[in-house]
Amino acid sequence: MSQLPEVKFNKNGYEIRTDILGMAKSLVQDDFRAKFNGWEMTAARDEKTGRLVTSVSMPQFPGLDKVLETAEKMYEFVNASVSKK
Repeated sequence: MSQLPEVKFNKNGYEIRTDILGMAKSLVQDDFRAKFNGWEMTAARDEKTGRLVTSVSMPQFPGLDKVLETAEKMYEFVNASVSKK
């Protein structure tokens, strides 16, 4: 007989923070991909020199600091919503 999965209705602080960190990582990566695709679409090669020519600068890849900064903003938003109730 198979066992049913455990159902949790309340998450502890670590689970909430882990979820928010995952959401922040996805948000930051999606933002980078959108900006990179925009940059890539505007980039062209100069026919004479073969050099890459674009009027839009390539976005900087977001590192851990950007993900943590975004997660902290999201966590503050969650805490502010809870404290207003």
